[in-house]
Amino acid sequence: MIRHIVFFTAKPDRVEEVRAGLSILTAIPHARLLEIGTNVKTDQLGTAVDIIVYGEFDDEAALAAYKAHPDYQRSIERVRPIREARIAADYDVATAVRQTIA
Repeated sequence: MIRHIVFFTAKPDRVEEVRAGLSILTAIPHARLLEIGTNVKTDQLGTAVDIIVYGEFDDEAALAAYKAHPDYQRSIERVRPIREARIAADYDVATAVRQTIA
């Protein structure tokens, strides 16, 4: 499984507009799970991120199909001009270091 996490920053008056543009992504059928969340900013050291996209995909092919969907491009076209920063990371859960808490 691939986890796809993207962090966005936006000017305070554009945060909801960016969130709405990213919400287009939830209609794309290739993810096991896709969430668009607003950072509650409770971390003492890092509150720069405004919006998070979190997705889970069966494999790299499913993630590629998600990115190839027309709604992905629609979301980019709507969000890119109004967001500030975008930081993305994808990782394979099978290779992740994990601790199970009993």
